[in-house]
Order: sequence, then C-alpha cells, then structure tokens
Amino acid sequence: MGTLETDTEVRRDLEMHIKTRDHESASADAHDFVFRIDDVSVFYDRFRAVRDVTLDIHSRQITALIGPSGCGKTTVLRCLNRMNDLIETARVEGRISYHGEDLYDKQVDPVEVRRRIGMVFQKPNPFPKSIYDNVAFGPKIIGTKENLDELVERSLQHAALWDEVKDRLKDSAMGLSGGQQQRLCIARCLAVSPDVILMDEPCSALDPIATGRIEDLMGELKSEYTIVIVTHNMQQAARVSDRTAFFTAEVHGDQDRRTGVLIEYDKTERIFTSPADERTENYVTGRFG
Repeated sequence: MGTLETDTEVRRDLEMHIKTRDHESASADAHDFVFRIDDVSVFYDRFRAVRDVTLDIHSRQITALIGPSGCGKTTVLRCLNRMNDLIETARVEGRISYHGEDLYDKQVDPVEVRRRIGMVFQKPNPFPKSIYDNVAFGPKIIGTKENLDELVERSLQHAALWDEVKDRLKDSAMGLSGGQQQRLCIARCLAVSPDVILMDEPCSALDPIATGRIEDLMGELKSEYTIVIVTHNMQQAARVSDRTAFFTAEVHGDQDRRTGVLIEYDKTERIFTSPADERTENYVTGRFG
C-alpha cells in the first residue's frame, strides 16, 4: 500500500474517534484557564532541556502532550506540579500561573501544590500496603475530617475499581493486576481532592483491555477534573484529548544537544486532521517519530 493511501486511512480513523468528543468540548473553550505557561524554559545545569514554551491549559478538558522521545513532554508536565524541584540541578525560567497565581512564587508551598495537582506515573506504583491503606494514606497525612471508609469507597468508585476490590480491601495492593494497580493509583490521587490530574504515559505498561478502561475513566473524570496526559500513542491522544500540544527536539544555536520545543498547540481535531505545521503533520501521520 502506498504512503498516500496509508496517510488517508490514518486520518479517516482519527477523525472517527475525535469528531464527537471535539463537539462536546467546544462549549468548554469559554472556561477559565487552569494553567498559563508563558515563555518557559527548563534547564538541567547548563543544558536547556525545554525552550520558550507558551501554552494555556483549559479547565475540565484533557490536554495531550505528544512528540518523540527526548522532546521535553514529561519535563513540561513535571513543571506543572513542581516535581522538577526534586531534581537538584533543575531550574525553570519564565512564568507558570495556576488559577492566575505564580506557581513558582516563593510563598507557594510545593507540598500543597502536589496535593492539588496530582500525578499518575508511567508505571503503577502502589504502596506495599493494603488496598484500603493505599487510598487512605493521603487523607490520613493531611488530617482529613471525613469518614475514611466513605472516602475510600468513593475514591475507588470514581476510579472504576470499587466493584472489583470491595470484598478484599485488606488484601495487599501488590496482588492486583497492572491495570487495577494503575486505577488504584488514580483512586489514591483522587482521595486528596485534587484540582488537576497529571498523567505520564499511564497506559504504556498496560494491555489493550486495561488501557481501554483507563481511557474510559479519563473521559468520566474530566467532568470534575482537569487532566494533562503525556502519551506516545497517537490514537490514544486522538481518542481521549480535547487539545493536543506537539513537541519535538531540535538543535538551537551552537548547542550540540537537542532542545525540546513546542511546535503546535490546538484542538485535537485540528492537530490530527489539518495541522498548521508540516512537522506536526509528519509526526501524527507516522512519517517520523
């Protein structure tokens, strides 16, 4: 089959996934921005890993960050809840505002930031505790006044896991399947009432059935939470996201290492069917990456 025919099939398949979802999210454009990222660069020592990124993250939508390995997607994601602060050599320049406030202001407590802006990692990372204690851990730490049994049940229900584990809450979380562990990690995140959920390739270690469940769950959660996801899976980005940001890595100036740059950011339908930049089109149609 020729390249032209392949590209046409890819576009047709992606359009089928995103038309309905993009129509549903159109009214959300008027919502406030949760994050405004203005001219942000990230350094590790003297190396500039990400250069001059500017984009807005919309409330109660799913925003996908896509691009080849090494383009800075995860670095940008980690900036949104200050996880890069944990890397001694990391430095962020520019401004990231969260609900209008400077996220990196000296008066802002990074621990509180990470409670309000939760993270789900690429590999499920349940604690070596019971299923119940995994979900109750965060609320106990912050001293919640809620009834823990009710909170645990509600969080597991929101993560579409309750029916599968309600009769074995005292069992070790390590005995769950990979997909169940990832949903448990989402429940653990939800238990501390976040405003935003960041997901770093949450399905990369999962089988197609478990991936489908996580994707369905994301669609349900976006009615209450803002979600930002990093993914290498183009079809996944097309299926679940409302907006997509395409990054790539390029050599700038006299540097001999590639720096992550944002090429294009728009509604997902436009990114996948009529991108403005040829580099975006080449990536989403599989010509490189």
